[in-house]
Amino acid sequence: MQTRVLPISDPLAFPLALEILHGGGVVAFPTDTVYGLGALAFNSLAVSHISDVKGRTGEKAIPILIGDIAQLYLLASNVSETADKLARRFWPGPLTIVVPRHANVPDAISPLPTVGVRIPDYAEIIELLKRSGPMAVSSANLAGMGSSATALGVLSQLEGKIPLILDGGVTPGGIASTVVDCSGQDPVILREGPVTLAEIMKALE
Repeated sequence: MQTRVLPISDPLAFPLALEILHGGGVVAFPTDTVYGLGALAFNSLAVSHISDVKGRTGEKAIPILIGDIAQLYLLASNVSETADKLARRFWPGPLTIVVPRHANVPDAISPLPTVGVRIPDYAEIIELLKRSGPMAVSSANLAGMGSSATALGVLSQLEGKIPLILDGGVTPGGIASTVVDCSGQDPVILREGPVTLAEIMKALE
């Protein structure tokens, strides 16, 4: 397989990416942290292909990126008032919200009855997600290797394994998103990150 690298601003970039995604393929692109490897969330085979490309088992849950809050309701069997408030306060941004997953979300996304969702703070990728629908997205690297902040870094690891890399220059990198579980009665921090518990609780007042 030939791996094509296109600037994210190229007029052909989104049409080609959408063609690949809707054909069951995976595409690498920049996010507000590192480069990600995405597949359409409701395509079980495509989601499984993420793990194949990375060379890892499919037992690890894969977060889902969305382009607007309305897409959250396609992924969750129940969106609590807490989850809705936090989404409206912190999205787009570095907060992953864990919600009970909808029956239509494939098991390849997660072995758990929940799913982690967020909107990345990256305008071009938000636009792509609005066009594509929810995407399962993992870091664009081989299992056991470091994540990449450049398209060249992705190419060095995944050349010949994926059809397309969208080049958005150097990503900010840094700290991974805060993960908050909103599937129960009270929010629980599963992974600390840029959004603090104090900020979360203040948003819920």
